[in-house]
Amino acid sequence: MIRRIPIVLTLGWLAVTSALAEGPKSAFEREVKPVFEKYCISCHGAKRPKAGIDLAKIKDELTLVKDADLALRVAEALADRSMPPKDKPAPSESEREAASDGIEATLDALENVHDPGPSLIQRLTRKQYNNTVNDLLGVDNKPADTFPADGGGGGGFDNNASTLFVPPILMEKYLAAAGQVLDQADPKRWRLLAPSAGVSKEEAARRCLEAFAAKAFRRPPTRDEVDRLIGLFRRADKRGDTFDQSVKLGLRAILVSPHFLFLVEQEGASGEPYRISDFELASRLSYFLWSSMPDGELFDLAAKGTLHQPDVLDRQVKRMLADPKARALATDFAAQWLRVDTLASAAEPDRGRFPTYTRELRESMTEEAVEFFHHLIKDNAPVTDLIAANYSYLNERLAKHYAVEGVSGPSFRKVTLKDRNRGGVLGMGAILTLTSYPQRTSPVLRGKWVLEEILGTPPPPPPNNVKVLPPDDRPKGEMTFRKRLEEHRKDPNCASCHAKLDPLGFGLESFDAIGRWRTEIGGKPVDASGKLTTGEDFTGPAELKKILIGSKKDQFVKNITGRMLSYALRRGLEYYDAATVKQIAARLKANGDKSTVLVAEIVKSFPFQYRRNEPIRGANP
Repeated sequence: MIRRIPIVLTLGWLAVTSALAEGPKSAFEREVKPVFEKYCISCHGAKRPKAGIDLAKIKDELTLVKDADLALRVAEALADRSMPPKDKPAPSESEREAASDGIEATLDALENVHDPGPSLIQRLTRKQYNNTVNDLLGVDNKPADTFPADGGGGGGFDNNASTLFVPPILMEKYLAAAGQVLDQADPKRWRLLAPSAGVSKEEAARRCLEAFAAKAFRRPPTRDEVDRLIGLFRRADKRGDTFDQSVKLGLRAILVSPHFLFLVEQEGASGEPYRISDFELASRLSYFLWSSMPDGELFDLAAKGTLHQPDVLDRQVKRMLADPKARALATDFAAQWLRVDTLASAAEPDRGRFPTYTRELRESMTEEAVEFFHHLIKDNAPVTDLIAANYSYLNERLAKHYAVEGVSGPSFRKVTLKDRNRGGVLGMGAILTLTSYPQRTSPVLRGKWVLEEILGTPPPPPPNNVKVLPPDDRPKGEMTFRKRLEEHRKDPNCASCHAKLDPLGFGLESFDAIGRWRTEIGGKPVDASGKLTTGEDFTGPAELKKILIGSKKDQFVKNITGRMLSYALRRGLEYYDAATVKQIAARLKANGDKSTVLVAEIVKSFPFQYRRNEPIRGANP
């Protein structure tokens, strides 16, 4: 999602101001403002804005652009007819279309903005730290597993630079981990040269420390940096330590340096956006695709100054995606985006009702999602397979759970599915369990998950006085759980959101709370039918998926583009990123929605290859 932020003074913002000022009367004034004032402000005004949405603050084009996230949500609500509520006066079809198009036209002014956004210094996450010391020293332990947990930031990813703080205990952990990994590493990983008749101890140490620092800092170290490391070597050598021990003191200093623990990029000479160095590009690329440091080939290309060349970059993306380390894109990006990494902590099905839900089954569910996404990228499958695939990656345990025959053994493999209800993320046990309660499914949670994670249009939070539904879905007399939920929807405070949430969730009701297929609930037939606010009728997961890759496909493609771009940039998206998302989504569509095109276009994008200095705090916008 594009998040709301205070406006900063940038050349990009000046360009927006200029673009919006052109013309006798803007699209906002002609098409958007009249609809807001006539149909929206009465409920979403400044005094008591429903669902916390205050449209009165959007007074002109500039305030709309400042709050692009809200503007896009309003455009979507108008387009899908979920607003205004059915009991309120509503705009005509022509008014709806004109207002929605007017919002899009206003935001299109951002096409001329070239602002790469803030490039905050990011601390290595725990996974990145483990992967980096493994690649740097060849150790196979995971010292960062004992570090404090990383928080989730903008876009929902733990690599968001603005949320990766450094508590005091973490520095203690870094010191201990540095000694631990150096003790376990083979000296050949860092001992480039040993003292000999023709090489002094200090010269050998300098060569070792300079080479190691170049890899650890992910750029050539300066002479001053190497001199300081040699100072540590001299101190240890003077007190009688062995050559290896003396060099290791310098190595430890490297492993606790900010230039190792953080992805540091150099500030530019002016306030204008500028291209990052090839060494910085190598790091952005490797931590995006591998969650680890660049390898020798990336370092060599960076040293030659050719990595940023489009053809070179294309070849490197293909090479890196074919490398086993690219699995990190599935374990770190996809697992967080789809939220399956939280399955163990966020879902706990009732063991009395669901005795087959074991730790081993749960782990298989999570692995299915990771394997699916990993092979989606590896095989260059279209991103729409995430919804419409007629296959998945199963082992015997999970296949048995899904009642799929012909799969034996613990290893995961691609399995073609005869039942089109099961394929893609909407048929995965991890997602279906994650969006259920301990004793029953939740059409509301499942609908919310589809809106948020698939379509990128999260609903507002529920009102504080919302009524609690029963903990299980067994019928009460003639009242099925669905009928009880429909009664709940009659509350005017709940109706508008549930009109968007519930049909999506009801389409998945044929899956129980741990993802098994079912045909009845408490002796009553499952009703998996739904009708979207846009008028489409469907029954069951297969028909719902056809809609999601039909009329809703552009929303899905735009959402996955924005999510992956946010992960790659290591920050939440801003209003000026909307143009980049739109451009990448268009190129993706023009190339058959191929997944590697999405990755390549993100790597070639302006915000991925450029940065700007941070504005001075307190400066006037």
